[in-house]
Amino acid sequence: MTANKLRGLSEIRSHFFRDPTPTWYVCATPYTLLGMDEWVRGFRYVSHGDCFDGLHPRVFSPPRGAKHVFPYPTLEEMNARLLQRPDVQRQIRARGPGRIAMLLFDEVGEALCRELDLELVFPPAELRRRVDDKVESTRLGNQAGVPSVPNALGPVRSWKDLQALAGHLGPDFVIQTPFGDSGSTTFFVSSPDDLAQVLPVVAAERSVKVMRRIRCAQAAVEGCVTRAGTIVGPVMTEIVGFSELTPYKGGWAGNEVAPGAFSDEQRVRASRLTQAFGETLRGVGWRGYFEIDWLIDLDTDELYLGEVNPRITGASPLTNLAAFAHADAPLFLFHLLEYSGIDFELDVDELNERWTHPIHADPWGQLIVKHVDAQTLELTKAPSSGTWVMRPDGSIEWRYMQTHRRTVEDELSAFFLRIAPVGSVVQQGDDIGVLVLRGRLLDADRALNERARAWIRAIRAEFAGTPSDVPAGS
Repeated sequence: MTANKLRGLSEIRSHFFRDPTPTWYVCATPYTLLGMDEWVRGFRYVSHGDCFDGLHPRVFSPPRGAKHVFPYPTLEEMNARLLQRPDVQRQIRARGPGRIAMLLFDEVGEALCRELDLELVFPPAELRRRVDDKVESTRLGNQAGVPSVPNALGPVRSWKDLQALAGHLGPDFVIQTPFGDSGSTTFFVSSPDDLAQVLPVVAAERSVKVMRRIRCAQAAVEGCVTRAGTIVGPVMTEIVGFSELTPYKGGWAGNEVAPGAFSDEQRVRASRLTQAFGETLRGVGWRGYFEIDWLIDLDTDELYLGEVNPRITGASPLTNLAAFAHADAPLFLFHLLEYSGIDFELDVDELNERWTHPIHADPWGQLIVKHVDAQTLELTKAPSSGTWVMRPDGSIEWRYMQTHRRTVEDELSAFFLRIAPVGSVVQQGDDIGVLVLRGRLLDADRALNERARAWIRAIRAEFAGTPSDVPAGS
C-alpha cells in the first residue's frame, strides 16, 4: 500500500525497501548504479557486458559472440538494441509493468520503453540533449549566475576564425565541441598546427566553446532536482588525463572523495552553485539527477562551470555509496522519489547543509582503467570482478567475488569491476575495468600517488592479449 505522504528520510527509505515495483537499469555495465538493489526492492540490471560472470543475482547480461567488440557507435543505440532483444524482453515482461532508467537514450529507446509498459524515469531525450550541449549549458549557467571560464561561443573553421572569435582569450585555448565523452572532444590549442590536428572535428560543428586556458583543479558535484528543491552531493576531485589510465589528455579517468581535498570555502561555494544551477534546470523542465564538473582556478581560486552531465554519471558510485548515503539515503533514491508521484516532506536545505560537512567525505576513490596502447588486442586473460589484495611485492591476488566495494577493509585491498572479459577485442580508449580504493589517490600536487600507480600497474598485469585486426563495430 502506498502512503499518501512520506514524511522524512526514514519513511522514504522504508517505502523503497518495501516497494516491489520492477525497476530496471539498462546499461553497458551495472557500475554506475551498483548497490542500488540493496535500497530498492524491485531493482534489477540489464547490461551489455557481464562483469560478474553470472554470479550477481540481479544482473541479466545477454549472451554475446565469440569476439566481444563493442558493436554500437553510441550508448543510445546500445540501450535500444538491448531493449529490442527477445531474451531481454522476456525478462522484463515476466515481471510486469514497472520503471526503467538508462544512462543515455534517444527517441527510439523512449518508444521501446512505452511498448514494454515501462515508465522511463528521466526527462525526455530532447531536453537531455539541450542541457548536455556545452554551448547551451554555458548559457544556462549565465542565467543561474554561475560563472564560466572566460569564453567565446561560435564557429571555428580556421586559425583566422579562432583568432577573430577568441583571440582576446589567448594565446592558449581550450576548445570544446557541444557533445563529447570523457575528454575525447576537448582540445588544447596554442598554434595553427595544434588546430590543424583537430580541425575536422571542430569545423564540423555549427558552434563550439573556446575558453581561456587556465591552471586548474577539477571537481565534480552531483545533484538531484526535486519538487522540494535541489539536493546536492559531496564535492569530488576529478582525476583527469593521466597517461597511466587514459590516452586522452583531457579525458576523465576517475574521482576521489576526501575531506582535505578542498577548502571549506570551495566546498560550500561548489555546493551552493550546484544548487543554483539545479534550480535553473528546474525552470526548463528538468527533474532528477545531474552532475556538474567544476574548474578551480589555481591562480585566483575562482570557481568556474566546466560542463554539465544531465544524467547519472561515472561519478555516481562514489556519491551513492558514500558515508552520508548510508546514513541518510543515496542521491539516486531521491531521483526515483521525484518520479514516483508520491507526495513527500523533506527539508532540502538541512540535508544539503549536512552533506556539505567534511565529516561525510569519507576517503574513497575510483580509477577508470582504459586500454591506452595503440595496438588493438584480443584478450586472452582478464581479472575477475571482486575484492583484490596487494602483496608486499606489489602483485595482487583475487580474494572473493563481490558486487561492490563494501568489503574493502583497508588501503591494501580494492574492489575491481572487470569490464572487458576474455575474448574482448579492446582498442585504444576502451574501458577495461574500474578500481575502487579506500584512501587518497592523489598527492599534494594533484598527481597520482604511488599507491594508486602501484594498483594500476598491478591490475594491468592481470590482463594479457594477442594483437588483433578486428575493426571497430564488427
